Amino acid sequence: MSSGGYDRNITIFSPEGRLYQVEYAFKAVKSEGATTVAVRAKDAVVVVTQKKVADKLVDPESITHMFRITPHIGCCLTGMMPDGKALMNRARQIATKFRFEKGYEIPVHFLAKRVADQSQIYTQYPGSRPLGICTIFIAIDDETGPQLFKCDPAGAFGGFRACAAGEKEQEATNALEKKLIVQAAATGAAAALDEEEEDTTGVVGTEQNIKILSRDAAIKLAISTLQNVSSSDLKGTDLEVGLVDATPEVNDTRFRVLTASEIEKYLDEIAQSD
Repeated sequence: MSSGGYDRNITIFSPEGRLYQVEYAFKAVKSEGATTVAVRAKDAVVVVTQKKVADKLVDPESITHMFRITPHIGCCLTGMMPDGKALMNRARQIATKFRFEKGYEIPVHFLAKRVADQSQIYTQYPGSRPLGICTIFIAIDDETGPQLFKCDPAGAFGGFRACAAGEKEQEATNALEKKLIVQAAATGAAAALDEEEEDTTGVVGTEQNIKILSRDAAIKLAISTLQNVSSSDLKGTDLEVGLVDATPEVNDTRFRVLTASEIEKYLDEIAQSD
């Protein structure tokens, strides 16, 4: 269906009640051709994305989709990176101001809400446009444990056990749903997938819901899902893996990005299991 000129301004609804510029922003998230997969485990949260270098002369070390908002909160950007960096800098400002005023680190669910509010503002006023970026936040909350939040260009956000974004978002989401059901059945936790509790803070999930996967299983699930939907054999240099870990042997909930050698180790284990 033609836009019929209803896309000339962000605040103009079409007769069908559509905002075309918002729909264009969702398409822009897929414009880079990359896919991101995130999974929440019982003791960690992992986000995996494709790392594509368009020009052979570009230094791969200078290309990244993973950013640290605070020492304990990380985010992965999928879509138009210039828009994403502007939103990421805004998220850092929000987190820094919260720390200065309150005296403690900003909770990840509150940060995700504020960033989503910022994205939603760009859908209301003439002279602005929605940001073509999807933001995934991962962190481990002191009270609620591992948390995973996703914010879309329209300003909607939510907490997830697993989610995807980018070019193959729907295929990755379908694959995650099937694999999580199999994992739940294998561990006798199928009932946990049928129940979901949400409190007034917007944090989705309880201890029952996150006892399905271990850290290593979550990393392998995210990487294998990305491999399947991309229909290619990925190398360690083709991926970026962000991790927040709370396992007893690590005992450190700071956000970190795995090295290429660490990623290769998981790829080898996935290949052997297949």
